[in-house]
Amino acid sequence: MLVVRTQLKEIMKASGLGIDNISGDFQEKLDEKVKELILASIKRAKDNGRRTVMGKDV
Repeated sequence: MLVVRTQLKEIMKASGLGIDNISGDFQEKLDEKVKELILASIKRAKDNGRRTVMGKDV
């Protein structure tokens, strides 16, 4: 897992919107999206001739 469940819970609590539970499939889908974002950022850095992924690659 790339995304830590306890961090998700902290974000949810801090939102103040009253949503307290996370289903297992939500975390799985979020992990997939995070992985896609990381891979796209790596590709962008490579396409720009860099070996370091930066915030601007997101």
